[in-house]
Amino acid sequence: MTGFIAVVLYVVWIQLLALSYAFPRVPMALFGGRKFSDWERAEVNRDPAFMVRAKGAHLNCVENFPLFAGVVVVAALMGKSPVVDSLAMFILLARVGQSLSHLISTAPAFVLSRATFFLAQVGMIFWICFQLIV
Repeated sequence: MTGFIAVVLYVVWIQLLALSYAFPRVPMALFGGRKFSDWERAEVNRDPAFMVRAKGAHLNCVENFPLFAGVVVVAALMGKSPVVDSLAMFILLARVGQSLSHLISTAPAFVLSRATFFLAQVGMIFWICFQLIV
């Protein structure tokens, strides 16, 4: 898998996570007695637990995506795409693993799993940065 393909798949994953908490809001507003404007801005969050976790997983993806996309683009501009390509699939898999751990549960084992997947991504991105510098 190339770094660019991993970036595209990462974007697809971010969008799927966004839909996983945005899409259920439509029937809640149409049939569930909630107004379309009745979402957590400056209010207590009344969403179901899964939607709260889905939003958290989505936001985690969004905050880490620029770093990953940045090293992919920089590597390409430097003519060093193989440095990224060697780890791109593993970074993407760690991201999906982190998201799935987030979606499944907030039990301590899943929080530890989520942190492990996150640290794996951080470590791989640091490694890519190091390889691009040296």
